[in-house]
Amino acid sequence: MIVRFWGVRGSSPTPLGPEELRGKISAVLQRVKPTDLVNSDARQRFLAKLPPDLFGTVGGNTACIEVRTAGGEMIILDMGTGLWELEKRMRKYRERIREFHIFISHFHYDHLLGLPYFGAMYDPGVKVNFYSPYPAMERILARFMEKPYHPVGWDSFTAKTEFHVLKPNDSMKFGQAVVSWIKRNHPNGSMSYKVTETGRSFIYSTDTELTEKDFHRTPRNVEYFQGADAIVLDAQYTLGEAIEKYNWGHSSYSLAVEFAREFEIKQLFLYHHEPLNTDSDMEGILRSAQWFDRRLDHKGHGTLDIDLAREGYVLEL
Repeated sequence: MIVRFWGVRGSSPTPLGPEELRGKISAVLQRVKPTDLVNSDARQRFLAKLPPDLFGTVGGNTACIEVRTAGGEMIILDMGTGLWELEKRMRKYRERIREFHIFISHFHYDHLLGLPYFGAMYDPGVKVNFYSPYPAMERILARFMEKPYHPVGWDSFTAKTEFHVLKPNDSMKFGQAVVSWIKRNHPNGSMSYKVTETGRSFIYSTDTELTEKDFHRTPRNVEYFQGADAIVLDAQYTLGEAIEKYNWGHSSYSLAVEFAREFEIKQLFLYHHEPLNTDSDMEGILRSAQWFDRRLDHKGHGTLDIDLAREGYVLEL
């Protein structure tokens, strides 16, 4: 399977502002030397040595991840503003996807904002399947587009739509890929989704406030999380912020690291980034998470592969 990250921020879209952009440019200019500019190769070497917070950005779009199965099925996890980036790629490469499978973690705005502008919804030759444990999902989504909040309503969509109500402890099959789910701790509820194909597994667990019971090695927790190849996990806060914002529905990077360690997950992507954090702040959080992991007792298992979820990143499993 191929996993693409299209939206990684939480709560609110966070475009790169002029002040932060000017700061990046200024910092790069301070580093450059005449020898770095003599030819194309020298310039490329200089750029390659720049830290990630200067040569790039974590991204400002809200939650949306694409999973493309080996059989070509298009699975979309949440419909934040990152959904627009997914569509731009489809347009660029002239992809004609005729059926989409959209799994909704929950119905907070930052996870729905891309839906009204998703071009596939206006194509009568396309079918869009929506998945959620909420039986009223069609009504909820339709209300999201009511006037005066949006100029056209749900009835402006011409794509064929179908709504699938998910049952606890169940799963769905798409070719050789299996999607399963588990409920997470978040105000109004949130669902985590796991995609397994040909022995590899990817877990999406946005908007998750980890609690003590999440670390219990119950049969269900072990079945779902144990030994997964990669997890995208809510890590919006530092530990201090998580304590201050108890019951807000988000986790700290340190708890995310401990959780991945507990269930021997191979790769951890910190997700649902705080909208107030700059790229520099986010790189600092990553370094802190890596430092914290090194301080843990690994029992001979080595260090955990940790990174920030970054817009545009492609993971192949």
